[in-house]
Amino acid sequence: MKERLWNSNYTKVWTANFMIFFSFMVVTPLLPLYLSENYHADKDTIGLVLSGYTLTALLARPIAGYLVDSYPRKLILLTTYFLFFALFAGYLIAGTMTLFAIIRTTHGAPMGAVTVANSTCAIDVLHPTRRAEGIGYYGLSNNLATSIAPTIGLLIYDTIGNYNVIFLIALLAAGVGCAINATVHFPAKEVVPNKSPLSLDRFFLLRAWSEGVVMTCVGTSYGVLATYLAIYGKEVLHITAGTGAWFAVLSSGLILSRLIGARSLRRGRIVQNVNHGILISLFGYLLFATLHTPIGYYGAALIIGLGNGHIWPGMQTMFITLAPHYQRGTANSTQLTCWDIGMGLGVICGGLAIHHTGYLSAFWFAFIVNLLGVIFYFLYVKNHYLRHRR
Repeated sequence: MKERLWNSNYTKVWTANFMIFFSFMVVTPLLPLYLSENYHADKDTIGLVLSGYTLTALLARPIAGYLVDSYPRKLILLTTYFLFFALFAGYLIAGTMTLFAIIRTTHGAPMGAVTVANSTCAIDVLHPTRRAEGIGYYGLSNNLATSIAPTIGLLIYDTIGNYNVIFLIALLAAGVGCAINATVHFPAKEVVPNKSPLSLDRFFLLRAWSEGVVMTCVGTSYGVLATYLAIYGKEVLHITAGTGAWFAVLSSGLILSRLIGARSLRRGRIVQNVNHGILISLFGYLLFATLHTPIGYYGAALIIGLGNGHIWPGMQTMFITLAPHYQRGTANSTQLTCWDIGMGLGVICGGLAIHHTGYLSAFWFAFIVNLLGVIFYFLYVKNHYLRHRR
């Protein structure tokens, strides 16, 4: 008899994750406008203020992985979720740009921590026979929120022009997610065996270092495109309102591939899922670098979405399978940390390439980094995973 995938606890954690990303994405696209209109900040200042969030999220992830592996997971989840929820109130009361910058930067830490804790708890409430499939569907909550939330935020801004209403919606969404998670019943967790508290393996899953390299390459390529596609579309392709549509097409590809890939994940075809994903995604980056037309622009979005929708659940299952059961939090944080590092490298290296040699070189850089990750995966990582999986 097949175990239920959508049990009540998994459904609650899935919904809570949707609320995390909905509250995050409903405000994120509007923050540059908010800082410019309310505090008259220039582009450099806006970039500096908003980058703090990413930095603290990155720093918090390994610590969160250690905490959810070492202490009661529900306690860590609810604590980090409550902090994530409460700090949205700070957006409503910040009266100066300095105070807003402090609140926004601080907010990155619970965001980085709660995503690790929530995804780890989602794995805990899944039956082992449905785990890989459940990981694939879990990512749909991110994709749906990322598709819906920016549209709602921009619609409210265009309609009433009131940022506080948008901040309040984010606060309420996060509060609902926190309340939902408070009702989840988590299975008892085995105590972590004694280990040196300074061991690097408590913060980074060393067994999965090669898989981490692949995730960094994937994140770097995506970081280049996601950061600079709007200005590229406007200046080169003369697409003035195409960024939202690009991410909508990308999200459509992500959702479609997760639905398609769920069947193969249910049958345990983890490696095949990643094989298909990285090759599909590689073609998307090649299309973006070579075809400088709206067809190439939006076609690449769909193809990269289809590829990444296979890569993410497959790679996350690899990280989880390589880790002992008492290091699921570390496994999740390692994958997310490698992605964040890649995104940061993509922003920096893409910016340098555009500044010195133009957009074309930046997008070819994204393709080449992705290609190197694909080659490394097929030459080493795939066999490494098959040898060391648990």
